[in-house]
Amino acid sequence: MISIKILADLPEDLQKIKTRDLEQYEKSHGVCVNYRQFSLVLSDPSTHRPLGVLSAYTAFSEIYIDDIWVETTHRRKGYGKTLLQYLEQHFENKGFNNINLVTSQFQAPTFYQKCGYELEFIRKNIPNPALNKYFFIKFFKNENQTQGHLI
Repeated sequence: MISIKILADLPEDLQKIKTRDLEQYEKSHGVCVNYRQFSLVLSDPSTHRPLGVLSAYTAFSEIYIDDIWVETTHRRKGYGKTLLQYLEQHFENKGFNNINLVTSQFQAPTFYQKCGYELEFIRKNIPNPALNKYFFIKFFKNENQTQGHLI
């Protein structure tokens, strides 16, 4: 009989086994996962106090935004847009294809559209429309996609 557990954190040895096996599988198909987590931290230059954070990761040829946070008293001052623009400029011409993100209806779909992100689709939540999910994408203009595949 098999068993299944839910773990908050995967043990390091199991994480290594899983990663090694996935990388071998991807390599057998000519691709690499290229997975890297990172965060952009926007700070006040005089106090060095964080005002906003963009958390994201790369996978294959894409960048995925997990979330953007701007401190409550500093919202609507362009800091979220500044974080997005920095992300886009940093990864432009680095071989990536696009940036992806998901936001809920109660969050910021209009904001992302104003920042040039294209709405791909909406996943509806019938009982609670505030939780409708908006899936956005923004393609890089460069055609030299080198990330995510083995050369």
